[in-house]
Amino acid sequence: MFTGLIATTGTLISITPTGGAKRLLIAAPELAGRWTVGDSIAVNGVCLTAIPVADPANFAADLATETLERTTLAALTPGATVNLELPTPAGSPLGGHVVQGHVDAVGTVASVAQDGFARRLEIEAPAEVLRYVVHKGSVAVDGVSLTIAELGERSFTVSLIPETLERTSLGTANAGTRVNLEVDVLAKYVERLMEAAR
Repeated sequence: MFTGLIATTGTLISITPTGGAKRLLIAAPELAGRWTVGDSIAVNGVCLTAIPVADPANFAADLATETLERTTLAALTPGATVNLELPTPAGSPLGGHVVQGHVDAVGTVASVAQDGFARRLEIEAPAEVLRYVVHKGSVAVDGVSLTIAELGERSFTVSLIPETLERTSLGTANAGTRVNLEVDVLAKYVERLMEAAR
């Protein structure tokens, strides 16, 4: 489980075909020594399994077909900055919200506007995402736990504080940027329980 509090960013070194899938090689010096073979690492909100490489400052991860089709990772190019988060150890404080690393859909940044010291991103999202989002609720955008500031018919808006702008890839997001979206899983459980109670 993750919380959407990004530990650091990494840099994509390469993305190469491998056995019908693709393999990412990511430079992540700040995570060196903090993970072992087979550990999960969230990359832009996508839970991936770390594969060791010769340089301990880097790690690799394979992208299955499902991941290639449902996330933005296949479209990354070398040099891209990615958000990285290690799983939350049991008993640790839950600083963000429950994030599984299972992307629900891809959204598109519709507009970016300065709002005092913060920056507001309006994100267009498909109906299967919007049905689960609520004003002041939580959503993960490229793995970052954010609070929904405003809801529209086909979009939602989040406000990014300077810390988020500086520490994550969202600081460089512009209109047209595609982002991975994961809704709060608790909303899905509530829906399921309500359906069962009918």
